[in-house]
Amino acid sequence: MLLFVIRHGDPDYANNTLTPQGFKQADALAKRLGVYGLDAVYTSSLPRAYLTAQPTCDLLKIKPVMCDWAKEDVAWKYFTVRYDETPNLTWAFFTAKYNRLFNEPEVLALGRHWAESPLFADQPFKEGVEVVQKSVDDFLLELGYSHDPEKGLYTPVKHNDKRIALFAHQGFGIAFLSCLLDIPYPLYSSHFDIGHSGMTVVEFSPNSEGYVIPKTLQHSNDSHLYREGLPTRYQNVVKI
Repeated sequence: MLLFVIRHGDPDYANNTLTPQGFKQADALAKRLGVYGLDAVYTSSLPRAYLTAQPTCDLLKIKPVMCDWAKEDVAWKYFTVRYDETPNLTWAFFTAKYNRLFNEPEVLALGRHWAESPLFADQPFKEGVEVVQKSVDDFLLELGYSHDPEKGLYTPVKHNDKRIALFAHQGFGIAFLSCLLDIPYPLYSSHFDIGHSGMTVVEFSPNSEGYVIPKTLQHSNDSHLYREGLPTRYQNVVKI
């Protein structure tokens, strides 16, 4: 199985939709995915995600499955912190303080139990990991793979060769992929990010011993934008 985890296109947050640029990015994604085909499309039930998925669904004649568990609100509830002592919230990985704490040796030494560190006693990180991990495990089991997070592997219950897409968000996507790949959230969120319409491709292929360790073939790839002559600017800032 190939799992395509895709962030929505450039958002118009104020109007809960996409910008004109975002709609162009969605069309570019559809052309790219149309070349290879998909067997199923899952999407967050927020407009900026399902509007990004819509051109692909229209082209491939696939009815998308709406997923409340993939909404950005899910991760936002647990992985945001006060910004510079103000009432405003932002993602923990956007702050210098938490990026530093996320890379403290004592935190890294805890591995997947990182959220139990006393450094995060005042934050709901542990509950957030549990919530997202359950969503990941339920979703993958539905697709045919049973997860053993302690061992960091999956057992095929009904292995398939399908291509599945999940259209979601930045903050949720980071939490989702860290749980999916068994990479502790502090490491993943402080070292990786996902651009607008970025496509991450994860392969689930059983090895000779019969289990699966998911392998990331591409991360936040935006070659569809380059192909269509659209700007390849990370967060509309850094040209890459």
